[in-house]
This record gives sequence, C-alpha cells and structure tokens, in this order.
Amino acid sequence: MDTAYLAAATGLLWLALYYLPVGSPLFRLALPLPLALLQLRHGWRCAVEGQAVACLLAVALMGPIRGPLLLFPYGLLALWLGWCWRRKLNWWLSWSVGSLIGAAGFLVRVAVLSVLVGENLWVVITTAAAGLLERLAGLVDLVSAIDLAQVQVAALLLVLVQNAIVVLTLHAVAYWIFPRLQAPISEPPAALRALVALDPL
Repeated sequence: MDTAYLAAATGLLWLALYYLPVGSPLFRLALPLPLALLQLRHGWRCAVEGQAVACLLAVALMGPIRGPLLLFPYGLLALWLGWCWRRKLNWWLSWSVGSLIGAAGFLVRVAVLSVLVGENLWVVITTAAAGLLERLAGLVDLVSAIDLAQVQVAALLLVLVQNAIVVLTLHAVAYWIFPRLQAPISEPPAALRALVALDPL
C-alpha cells in the first residue's frame, strides 16, 4: 500500500509542478521526498517499484515525453537520498553527489525541452549568467570583455549552486519531518548542525 500511495503522491506532485500556476518551489522540494521515505521504510526494491509506478502514472497523465522526465533529476535524486539516509551515511556525501545528480538532471531536462519547443533553452541560462557576470564586473570596475567560455562556466556554476541549495534544503526538511513518520535520517555533521537545529514544525 505504501508503494502505491507514495508513488501516486509523486506522480501528482509532478503533474502539479507543470500545470498549477502557484507553489512551484514547494512542489520541487516535495517531489523527491515520498520515494525517499518509501526507501527508508521498505528498502531499495520498493523504492524502484514506486519509481516505476510514478513514471507510468506520469506517462499516462502527461504523455510519453514529459512523463519520464520525472526521473531527471527528481526520481534519481529520491533513490540516491533514500539509499544514503537508510544507511545513515554522512550528509557531505549525500549532499555533494545529490547536487551533481540534480545538476545533471536539470541539463537533461533542458536538452529534452529544447527539442520539444524547437529552441535552445540553454541560451536563456547563458544570457542570465552573462548578465550576472556583467553586473559583477561593474561592481569591481572590470572593463575587460567577457568571453563565451566564462559565460558557460558561470551558467554551469549557477546550476550547480542552485541544486546544492535545493539538496541541502531537502536534507533539512527530511531531518525535521521524517522522524515524525518513524523514518529518521542520519544526523547532520557539526558544521551544518546550526543550519538545521531550529525545527520550524
């Protein structure tokens, strides 16, 4: 029953992320948590089954292209975090690898959606990175021209930093909520304890 309910919750959150005009940041944070909780409670096999059910539900509701995108990065991230939390691994490991999984999944989604809309969406990201670099250069009075390689590196760094923040927030939310569901995760390292010591619930 847990597999069916938590997989359905994941599929519906994915649907809401695409079609509801509000709540997108909350849906992004909530998406990996049901399957990670499933893995904490019942192990790897149930988590993979739940992932398959959630993807099938997403395909039925959203079609054969957008449905499987649930895997990138949210599905893979849920499996990774659930695996780490079940084994009580150090947050530094789950956070760093999770950030890389999130960034890689984001790039996969950008590539697929670029094909769907017939336009290179990476240009939008690099334009934002170029604007950020120009503002930073203006703050420190640098007038040298910004080349394409610097813009690409800045865009990749922006994606990585964004995903690092999201994955750390997922750790904090799971640390606060999962013990109430009888599925506690590992304790945070001393350097991060101050960030999650205040329980908002």
